[in-house]
Amino acid sequence: MAGKKPAKVSRDDYERELLRQQTELVRLQEWVRSEGARLVVVFEGRDAAGKGGTIKRVTEHLNPRVARIAALPTPTERERTQWYFQRYVEHLPAAGEIVLFDRSWYNRAGVEHVMGFCTEKEYQLFLRQCPVFERMLLEDGILLRKYWFSVSDAEQQERFRRRLEDPVRRWKLSPMDLESITRWEAYSRAKDEMMVHTDTAEAPWYVVESDDKRRARLNMIAHLLASVPYHEVPPPVLELPERPPSTGYERPPRDLRTYVPDHAASL
Repeated sequence: MAGKKPAKVSRDDYERELLRQQTELVRLQEWVRSEGARLVVVFEGRDAAGKGGTIKRVTEHLNPRVARIAALPTPTERERTQWYFQRYVEHLPAAGEIVLFDRSWYNRAGVEHVMGFCTEKEYQLFLRQCPVFERMLLEDGILLRKYWFSVSDAEQQERFRRRLEDPVRRWKLSPMDLESITRWEAYSRAKDEMMVHTDTAEAPWYVVESDDKRRARLNMIAHLLASVPYHEVPPPVLELPERPPSTGYERPPRDLRTYVPDHAASL
């Protein structure tokens, strides 16, 4: 029925399909490494939209020497005087690498613009230069995928509440996040304007409905896998060698070393 929410994905179905997708992600990784490809995946969206959790599932079984996360902090005073895209360029992948941007150069089109951290001139320059910048990446052979995680205001509010009450996730909530609640419409307008200028034929945006986190993760990963023309790379043939016989080595007495206490024994 039109407008009806799809049923939530069960945990069993989610975990089974996620494991299958993560296995495919490993195959994608090996293709990237063997072919010397360069893959950039941009994760954008509102605060608490589910970007971080999805990135965690994407990279969970990947080699950190091949697939790395770029989550840049607030720019330094020196970086503020550079060409805006400059500090992102140094995080782009070399041959055989995957880089996942947990927020990216699109900070200027969102947070910086809405919160007044950049001037109107800088904002308009970004909107003009961004499509050109991304076209340059593509022309140089980089594979670029851009995902916008879309969350409703009610779901965002609930996720903020859970973070506030959860001591292990409290760090995820910042004053800037809370400020975004009062600027919901301003962020909506900024996103719409960003899409007008940067949703191009060469580098389109792909919107991920993320009120249901499990569905969002599966949908995003499935799309990424389907959008890259990878193939399985035969693994090298490895054989476990026989352990050689002892040559008389004796382990030093245990009391010569300092061991961590057995906390697990107290459980």
